[in-house]
Amino acid sequence: MTENPDTPPKTPLRKGTLRSFVRWFFIGVALLWSLAVLVLIAARWIDPPTTAVQMERRFQSWIHRTPYHERYEFVPLSQVSPDLQHAVIAAEDARFYQHHGFDWHAMEIAAEDDMEGGRIRGGSTLTQQLVKNLFFGTGRSILRKGAEFTLVPVAELVLGKKRILELYLNVVEWGPGVYGAESACLYHYQTSARNIDRQQSARLAAILPLPLKRRPDRMNHYSELILERMRQMGW
Repeated sequence: MTENPDTPPKTPLRKGTLRSFVRWFFIGVALLWSLAVLVLIAARWIDPPTTAVQMERRFQSWIHRTPYHERYEFVPLSQVSPDLQHAVIAAEDARFYQHHGFDWHAMEIAAEDDMEGGRIRGGSTLTQQLVKNLFFGTGRSILRKGAEFTLVPVAELVLGKKRILELYLNVVEWGPGVYGAESACLYHYQTSARNIDRQQSARLAAILPLPLKRRPDRMNHYSELILERMRQMGW
């Protein structure tokens, strides 16, 4: 059978399907990003009932059939000892009040330390860590980093430094099933976040990079470095 030369060529079905998939993929990404922005706006006034990290830990416990007891109590920043606030900033984000979400200098230092095998903490700011805790969990991927990169400036804009610090101190993981300053102080030192002392604060801040592996009572060297950094910062 000869093909009719007047018949127009048919568009391959696969090409149309791919275009449709790409279009809906980007629409979905845009909707998820918009939802995350709305959550950040709401977080200016509403304390988050849970986070992506907490949901991830619950799921891991269910998958591995291991016991899991969650401790999570949100308290106002005024009920967190200034020593603990300062220790966390000194340990995790010394330029917290100077940058606008990203500390490029700290990232450069962290990259150099990685190459030398001597990294103590990463280059992520408190704002970056907060966004990761709220939305992305502990996983690492290029897509997650890209989404985080777009949400961090939004968090800085809508929340402000005081609320970012308050949220971070209340949602960060501080041990197995332990989230936030109040729960961490009760779990590790049987005291409240309001009454935690300077030395204990430095030890708690020292475990933040690896809260499931480190223990405050073993952080002698690193806690001394944090205390020295606090003194240098005028705290």
